[in-house]
Amino acid sequence: MTMEMKDSGSVVLTAYHPHSPARIPGMEQSFVQDTPASHSPASRKSLSRCRRINRMLSNESAPPPAFSRSNSQASMDSTSMEDFWCEVENIKESSEDRAEEATLLEFKPADEGELEAEWLQDVGLSTLISGAEEEDGQALLSTLTRTQAAAVQKRYNTYTQTLRKKNKHTVRDVRDIFGTNDSSLTFETVPVSPVPSNGIQLPGQKPVWKSVTSNSCLDCGLDKGIPSTTEELSYEVSFSESIMILPKTQEWPKNQRFKKEDSTLPKFIVRKSRFGLTEVGDLSPEDMKKIRYLSLIELTAFYDALGVELKRNRTERVRGRESGLFGVPLTILLENDQKKVPGIKVPLIFQKLLRKLEETGLETEGILRVPGSASRVKNLHQELEAKFYEDTFDWDQVRNNDAAGLLKMFIRELPSPLFTVEYLPAFITLVEKISKIKLQLQALHLLIMLLPEANRDTAKAFLQFLKKVVSNEGKNKMNLWNVSMIVAPNLFIYKGKRANQQEMQAAATTAHIVRLLIRYQDILWTVPSFLISQVRKMNEAAMNNSKRQLMFDKGVRKLLRRKTMERERPERPEGAATFPPYLQSDIPEGVIRVYAPLHSKVSMAIQLNSQTKARDILARFHCENSYGTSQNVRGQIQSLHEIGGNIGQHCLDPDAYMLDVYRANPQAEWVIKPKAS
Repeated sequence: MTMEMKDSGSVVLTAYHPHSPARIPGMEQSFVQDTPASHSPASRKSLSRCRRINRMLSNESAPPPAFSRSNSQASMDSTSMEDFWCEVENIKESSEDRAEEATLLEFKPADEGELEAEWLQDVGLSTLISGAEEEDGQALLSTLTRTQAAAVQKRYNTYTQTLRKKNKHTVRDVRDIFGTNDSSLTFETVPVSPVPSNGIQLPGQKPVWKSVTSNSCLDCGLDKGIPSTTEELSYEVSFSESIMILPKTQEWPKNQRFKKEDSTLPKFIVRKSRFGLTEVGDLSPEDMKKIRYLSLIELTAFYDALGVELKRNRTERVRGRESGLFGVPLTILLENDQKKVPGIKVPLIFQKLLRKLEETGLETEGILRVPGSASRVKNLHQELEAKFYEDTFDWDQVRNNDAAGLLKMFIRELPSPLFTVEYLPAFITLVEKISKIKLQLQALHLLIMLLPEANRDTAKAFLQFLKKVVSNEGKNKMNLWNVSMIVAPNLFIYKGKRANQQEMQAAATTAHIVRLLIRYQDILWTVPSFLISQVRKMNEAAMNNSKRQLMFDKGVRKLLRRKTMERERPERPEGAATFPPYLQSDIPEGVIRVYAPLHSKVSMAIQLNSQTKARDILARFHCENSYGTSQNVRGQIQSLHEIGGNIGQHCLDPDAYMLDVYRANPQAEWVIKPKAS
């Protein structure tokens, strides 16, 4: 699928004020109209008001807008944006009574040098600012691709030039950091030969793909029977390295058109390499922190390669509640919930609202679109705040549309948006400035990797629910585009002095972003393998630095203690082990010892061959322990984990070929245990 784009100024988001009321004036935007979706009698009042709004939107006699037209002011094929603007009006009505509880995100203007300094800190390279020689920064720099290194050089050059203009302290020369003698650093798109259909140009070799079986690929696209374009994606090479050179004189067409039909979205297939696929929750928190560093660098390099500016908001202060359910920062809410349910990743109230809707509301016609009673929702909100943690709240009294209203209210009232204030301009830009769905998806993928853990886990739970809503379209009359239009204002509308203009500009854009999030969520929560490879290299570099330092420290200590050490020591018995037996180096090549502490047979040596998969090892342990293992353990889903060496912890895909994983990390330990939920 191709979409026509226009190159225009991006949307500037000024502030996030989820509860302040604002009226929609005459909006001079034109959309192609369609027959409005049916609404229940309970929403007739809102429907007439929404129709007035839509007439204003389509008023061709209105004067031209005072702001520059944006790509996202798109004309719609066979649909209108009526549902979007009805939802905007419902949000504003429901927020009028709560204006006094407003939470404000304040933005402080910053010069370019300050923004670049923040960027360097956010990617884990604060050492370039402080001038300190820290191992983590050196390890990160040693793993960068050419395009990633160019992105870092560009930001560091801007930062140092700004400091020199301000006559501040001496800064390190970029040539000292990257080891180049060329002082005139250039940043060009990587030239590559024509790429295959999956959009990836591999340097010098082809990946070893598995044959297509039911479990050999991640299939994100349309339901069977619907014609679509199928494209193959690969995670073997960084997205920025595989970008084709774009003509500098390229002109975007004047009008961008989004089509609401599901068949217009391509079907993407992600082939499993011999390492399998890795989901976000499969890696340790320490390694996911490094994934975030690398994702921001890669996203910046990706935008640079496309000739698109990566804009970020600078957030100074967030005022939110420290207790309760609504309007509480996700991190604080989870800290409070984890005292009740240790290890929980999604707020309890959010989980309960989703469960309520999944149990009784998925087949309700117009769910999410048809608003509940404003007075009932207000009363339920107050009652939840008082009774939820006491387990005295009666969920049977909650109607499905009211539950949907509470769910959307929870998202809107987060002090910081679910997709974070900092990167919201990047979300908008990926549609405003990037024409191809595949490239939009790659940018969106990196943005998801950037999200804080609490935001990412909560967003995943929400999108999984929305996918279930869409799958019940036959009964609830809510297709993918309908759901996207309703959800978009709750995620992306921000209130400020120019809020109404921004709402108009971002309407179709934000709905399209939500559509991509719902449709391709299985891809978006999979960690690209090239990032995992870079994390392995980072860990190896850090280990090598630590070993060198340890050897130096040992030498110094030995020298200082030499005169006082006892020269006569009892000799160890011949053959005595310094380390546990399973860590000895006498294990033959290609043999691993696997531990299963919850099973009756806790360890087993396994000879690997080129066809041994993680699932084969799991099956062997299951067979060996079928009678001696407790019922509770047999009822749990067990996974094989790679622990230590050049990775923190990695829950392996059952289809991972173990000999390949072993060769990538020969120092790892192999443990069978339940997968973290």
